[in-house]
Amino acid sequence: MDAGGAGPGTAPTSSGSAILDVIRAAGTISRVELTRATGLTAATISTVVRRLIDEGLVVEAGRAESTGGKPRMLLQLDPAARFAVGVHLDHAGITYVIANLGGQVVARWRRPGTGSDDPRDVVARIAAEISATVARVGVDPARLLGVGVVSPGPLSTSTGMTLAPPVMQHWADFPLAEAIEDAVGLPVLLDNDATASALGEYWSGGVPTGAVCAALYMATGIGAGIIVDGTVYRGRSSNTGEIGHVCVDVDGPRCWCGGRGCVEVLAGPTAVVARATAAGIALPGRNVTEDFAALARAASRGEDVPMRLLAESARYLGVAAQALANILDLDLVVLTGASFAHAGSLYLPIVQEQLRTGFFARATHDVRVTISSHASESAAVGGAALVLQAELAPRQARMRMVVDTLTEMPAGSGVA
Repeated sequence: MDAGGAGPGTAPTSSGSAILDVIRAAGTISRVELTRATGLTAATISTVVRRLIDEGLVVEAGRAESTGGKPRMLLQLDPAARFAVGVHLDHAGITYVIANLGGQVVARWRRPGTGSDDPRDVVARIAAEISATVARVGVDPARLLGVGVVSPGPLSTSTGMTLAPPVMQHWADFPLAEAIEDAVGLPVLLDNDATASALGEYWSGGVPTGAVCAALYMATGIGAGIIVDGTVYRGRSSNTGEIGHVCVDVDGPRCWCGGRGCVEVLAGPTAVVARATAAGIALPGRNVTEDFAALARAASRGEDVPMRLLAESARYLGVAAQALANILDLDLVVLTGASFAHAGSLYLPIVQEQLRTGFFARATHDVRVTISSHASESAAVGGAALVLQAELAPRQARMRMVVDTLTEMPAGSGVA
């Protein structure tokens, strides 16, 4: 789409994308306010807004209250103008969402995970699920922009998971984006789950504009996504925030990543579940996610061993959050991911206390810690947000979200 009349999936002009993003963030806004917010001339605003209205992307939503002169006409996005699909691929489960242009989720569902299935079979399953649900909820396929697929990192554009967790080793070097594009027939953007969660949190309003935020992500693994003033910080290969693989014990156990004493191998859900099993606690035993959820419920009931195990894990996570806060001078940490959906209330006070007492710049400002309102599906929401934000940010719409070389990234590229 562009501001001059192209169809879905075509990148907007730079002025059109800037205006769309400001309207999205504001909810409703007048043309005069758009001029102030974007720095564009009134004539440019008038021309581009008219084209966006003709495209069906923006609608006039009534007039503001009069302040003495003629009341100003308010503008807002038409959320039903475009849609995107988000898919979170994980061993324990595959989570799907369909979101509209305003970022609201119009459908969400979860299916069995990848397990030991052949990746090609899983891709066929994903394509069938998307097709069936789009038809069921009545979304016009012509208004679908694409699919955002997120999975554990690190990732590469051409090969997907370059270093897969042990339970997903058969996905290493599988051409994930290409395979799903071929099966679904829509453009595919690829990102790691923690980064996508951060973007989804911002897109859905959980991160204020201007904030420096880390989305601390815990599902079966641990990572973080970083948002700086509405922009995802990606780093050299879009694999920033791997705090699960920061060493906190140089003589600690070997991690699947090849390092020793990583936060994830000491404090991640897999490690917590293993310690619980060794302590004789009976767990469902179907997968790490369900076992960790059972432990969280037991800890919430006040059972001693589960409480102790989760508190130990939370202290490590607090140290990881402190490191991020000290390096990035954060003002917000959001706990998100399936494991925090189950145990966030148990981790929150411990992470808060670690930051209250250990954050280097604590005399200057606090670091606020919250739990995501959609923690269990945050990665899938972020996958849809990848596609939606690409529609509003033309510099990224012509490339996948994960880059292998700096030469693939246009000068000035930053986010999603």
